[in-house]
Amino acid sequence: MRFLLGYGSCGIASGADSVLSGLNEAFLGTDFSVEKVGCNGLCFAEPIVEVITDKGESILYGRLNRESAVKLAESAKSGVLTDDNRLSEEELAFLKGQKRIVLSGCGKVNPESIDSYIENGGYNALKKALSIGADKIIEEIKISGLRGRGGAGFPTHIKWQSARNSQSDEKYIVCNADEGDPGAFMDRAVLEGDPHRVLEGMMIAGIAVGAETGIIYVRAEYPLAVKRLKIAINEMREKGILGENIFGSGFNFDFHIMMGAGAFVCGEETALLASLGGNRGMPVTKPPFPAQKGFRKKPTNINNVETFANVSWIIENGGSAFASMGTEGSKGTKVFALAGRVKRGGLVEVPMGLTINDIVFGICGGIKDDGDIKAVQMGGPSGGCIPKNMLDTVIDYENIAKTGAIMGSGGMIVMDEKTCMVDMAKFFMDFTSKESCGKCVPCRIGTTRMLEILQRIVNGEGEESDIDTLVELGESIKTGALCGLGNSAPNPVLTTIKYFKDEYEAHIKEKRCPAKKCSELITYNIIEDLCRGCSLCSKKCPVDAISGKVKSPFKIDSEKCVRCGQCIENCRFNAIEIISGEVKL
Repeated sequence: MRFLLGYGSCGIASGADSVLSGLNEAFLGTDFSVEKVGCNGLCFAEPIVEVITDKGESILYGRLNRESAVKLAESAKSGVLTDDNRLSEEELAFLKGQKRIVLSGCGKVNPESIDSYIENGGYNALKKALSIGADKIIEEIKISGLRGRGGAGFPTHIKWQSARNSQSDEKYIVCNADEGDPGAFMDRAVLEGDPHRVLEGMMIAGIAVGAETGIIYVRAEYPLAVKRLKIAINEMREKGILGENIFGSGFNFDFHIMMGAGAFVCGEETALLASLGGNRGMPVTKPPFPAQKGFRKKPTNINNVETFANVSWIIENGGSAFASMGTEGSKGTKVFALAGRVKRGGLVEVPMGLTINDIVFGICGGIKDDGDIKAVQMGGPSGGCIPKNMLDTVIDYENIAKTGAIMGSGGMIVMDEKTCMVDMAKFFMDFTSKESCGKCVPCRIGTTRMLEILQRIVNGEGEESDIDTLVELGESIKTGALCGLGNSAPNPVLTTIKYFKDEYEAHIKEKRCPAKKCSELITYNIIEDLCRGCSLCSKKCPVDAISGKVKSPFKIDSEKCVRCGQCIENCRFNAIEIISGEVKL
């Protein structure tokens, strides 16, 4: 019987360490042991332990703590596994409808053991790639239809062929692991849970383009991913899978890790290359493209984590097998990170061609508290909001682009009716304006002006001309900015105006926030007939804005109130209402 403990960042943050110590102490002196694996995608139920019985049956236990972990261990020792904390069939529906390629090893292999990866077929694709050679590798990637999973969706084989055709004494393979989108955690989970899959894909790319050096540009905010990458690289050297004459083929290759300082703009490949060279991360115009003149002015192939994680599967199974999944223009699978107001948030990998509704409702169980979905933000700060009436949109690069959003790296933030779309647009514009490198005027000044207008609107100081001004500014920035950050920065604003213009008008004309979120446009009021005078709201108020006598109705001082919501969360009698504008909601 095997015990696999989800030990990625989400599991650790949820208490996996106490689960681990509880299991280890309970198993002391027995033949049972615990294996640490990465996140299996069911982030909503962490900490998770998967028990694989001697008959090969898989049983998942979630939301464990030390006490329940000990109980699970004791039941295993007795020979009859407990049903406590066992995930329900409804929760396990999360895994149905998925096709896992990139995530196939996450939650299954020990990310700190190369032997675990090899036992699961690791590096077989590398051996095959060495035997078939560069031209055949690129041909299989072309047949597969693999497009870059970092957001732009550029055909991978064209990038590889271009770098292969470039003549140079040195070439480089760079993995863009600078995952900076709010709500996105796909790359982190793969690097933490199955780092060898990414490294193997990079090495195959090295064979294809003629490079002997791989560089992983990873966020310093991902310490566990960095740790496991270093372990993986060291183990590869010990096994002779890195260095000179790998597998007796004459192929030489090695890796280096570069930690980024958290600049979102370094997700853009030319800014990333500048940072790699020790300079400030600022983009440059293209051409020349990195495939001709990249790192150290040498031909450089850049792909993101998910792109490289697909490569070994394609080489081992054939490009046609990958191309059999998906749509005509978007082949294979795509990993999405589901966050926000969805019931079962986590990592989902599905064939292209499903709809957003298929994922949000079919796999992730719908909206928390059975609320009504309002929109889904796709593509992070570079993407856009897709409204409820368009959630049957097929997920592929072309159809998502038609909505005004983009596929992006795969973040999906699900919003319900309690979300203010103007405030959401302001959040993303605040992010992009701060992350702008400042090199070009449209992005540096334009995003700042857009943020100022949005701030006025949510403060109840908006003017009727502001909507037209936002659209004009947004379109100007999209066409005039130097790089992808600026070209896409206005998208959240433009899509929310396109689909939720009525909310902007309510803020401006009626000085009202329909979602009751913008603090300057709402007030809190205690309903006297419902208040029982328990005083709990007063005790929880952080600014002493609530006063009254016990067993008598309390009152809120609107001048002191900061609209934090603590009173509503703690009132047991639903006696507190939110008033927006002059309309009680």
